[in-house]
Amino acid sequence: MPTRHSSIDIPVDGHHIEGTLFAASTMVPGVLLVHGWDGSQEQYLKRAHEIAALGCVCLTFDLRGHARHAGLRQQVTREDNLRDVLAAYDALVGHPTVDPAAVAIVGSSYGGYLAALVSAMRPVRWLALRAPALYRDGEWDTPKGLLSRSDLVAYRRTLVGPDDNRALAACAAFAGDVLIVESEDDQVVPHPVVENYLAAFKRVRSVTYRQLVGADHALSRQESRQAYGALLVSWITEMTLGAKATSTITKPVSSSSA
Repeated sequence: MPTRHSSIDIPVDGHHIEGTLFAASTMVPGVLLVHGWDGSQEQYLKRAHEIAALGCVCLTFDLRGHARHAGLRQQVTREDNLRDVLAAYDALVGHPTVDPAAVAIVGSSYGGYLAALVSAMRPVRWLALRAPALYRDGEWDTPKGLLSRSDLVAYRRTLVGPDDNRALAACAAFAGDVLIVESEDDQVVPHPVVENYLAAFKRVRSVTYRQLVGADHALSRQESRQAYGALLVSWITEMTLGAKATSTITKPVSSSSA
């Protein structure tokens, strides 16, 4: 393995001794994992351990309005949470072993929506979206928890394109590799939303689409959680070993065989 070395100064007992530090020079991929609304970094800790074992540096974190900052729930806006993800991205890329040209963002639901937005603001090579949510561009500064639920339900059943939505515009400009995972029985992010995302990715190197049969939005069944975890780790493994040369869309699979 290639190595790099640097001279260091070591303080000891009021003196300074010289040393030379040797370390592997290989840079590794960085993976940022973004939870959804009502979630926390807890939902991605197990997957982060598995992905880190592949030789990646992973970062999970809690969005404001959740976990320790749950008291801000009725105040935090999409702008606030977008800034959270950008700050976490910058912290990840600031790690000395992370290759800034090999960064993946994994997002679930609201986290997938935020991940899509970040892909237009920071270099992202791989984008994994599970049940990515979609919101109108309007009321951007309205607290996320105060957005009309009935309006969201109606909006998510309509045909929306990149010209009409900021997140989809980011997807249309994205040129990396994409994984989209849909839950068959999702009542929060229905199929039309997934169709809108898939249709937006026109410039990507590859698109991999999977549907978890029998899974709901929250992946409340252990079988569904395991299927998604296995799928995500498999895809990250494939991507970090080498991106596909052509765009592909694959058929739905059941939770038990994903």
